[in-house]
Amino acid sequence: MHDYVFTPLTVGAVAARNRVFLAPLTRMRATQPGDVPNDLMREYYVQRASAGLLFSEGTQISPQGKGYMDTPGIHSAQQVAGWRRITEGVHEAGGQIVAQLWHTGRVSHESLHDGELPVSASALPYDNRTTVRGADGRPERVACPTPRALTVDEIAGVVEDFRAATRNARSAGFDLVEIHAAHGYLLHQFMSGESNHRVDVYGGSLVNRARLTLEVLDAVIDEWDADHVGVRISPLGTFNGLDDSAGQPMGLHLAAEFARRGIAFLHLSEPDWVGGPELDEDFRKLLREAFPGIIVGAGNYTAEKTARLVEAGYVDAAAFGRPFIANPDLPRRFAIGAALNEPDPATFYGGDARGYTDYPALEDVGSRRSRTDVRQV
Repeated sequence: MHDYVFTPLTVGAVAARNRVFLAPLTRMRATQPGDVPNDLMREYYVQRASAGLLFSEGTQISPQGKGYMDTPGIHSAQQVAGWRRITEGVHEAGGQIVAQLWHTGRVSHESLHDGELPVSASALPYDNRTTVRGADGRPERVACPTPRALTVDEIAGVVEDFRAATRNARSAGFDLVEIHAAHGYLLHQFMSGESNHRVDVYGGSLVNRARLTLEVLDAVIDEWDADHVGVRISPLGTFNGLDDSAGQPMGLHLAAEFARRGIAFLHLSEPDWVGGPELDEDFRKLLREAFPGIIVGAGNYTAEKTARLVEAGYVDAAAFGRPFIANPDLPRRFAIGAALNEPDPATFYGGDARGYTDYPALEDVGSRRSRTDVRQV
């Protein structure tokens, strides 16, 4: 990878030491009851603290925002205390960490809400599944039900939940927050005309469908400041039962609004990570024109793709998911051209340390080989 990818980068209020970031990754290891971040999670993030920035896994802003088993929250005192141990560990290791604030909306199941239906922009049936705890205690994929539509008063409550989550993230010691407005979750459900059939001020026109995301953004900025806030979007992507292949106008509208507010970064999740098409150069140019600030790219990135897009000026850094799962020292491996460990998809979601904190760093591999050599001699 080109040397400049390993140069520092100012991202709002923080200085990232390189441009290889840890993407937000749902791993389902929080302690129950209470969806509390724990010491196993602390070890996982500390192992990856050499990233320029660590994005936390999606962290639910409220009980209503939960969509998967064993995902952590940031709305209780116990959760905040658990996250504080993690942020302290990351900082002690020289890293910096972003809290991804998450409301899954209709990507959920009634069993996660005491029998109550998940919520969304509109009460429309859709085809998708989520993960709950099965009878054997293991993750089980189940169909998502038709959600109920949020009332206008409830929408105001969601905005305040994002505000409170931001306050809690500051208390927990996070360096920045990211609003998750991608991947078919609640804010994305309001953006898309496919999932939003409302006839009030939150539906119909593009401006109305963008309203909730921007109200959330303004509340989060008001709670902290623009230099500590970013937003993740996934225009043109298809994920979680929402087809946003016609989402370019919304993506560019939001990018311009983000630029007007001077936020720390725009996090672009690209469609090819789930088998969609790679973004074309025309869209990348339009997005850069709309948002001249820091753009973090994510989605099927490699070291070579990162170098190419940074050099072209389309992104300023890249967030890596599956490569970072299996390679806790990914920036170093990129820097010296070392081989990468292969991730084990069977251990991505739920479970214990296996496939989570037991992937070897380069030093571990070297020491194991040395011990093997001694035994053979």
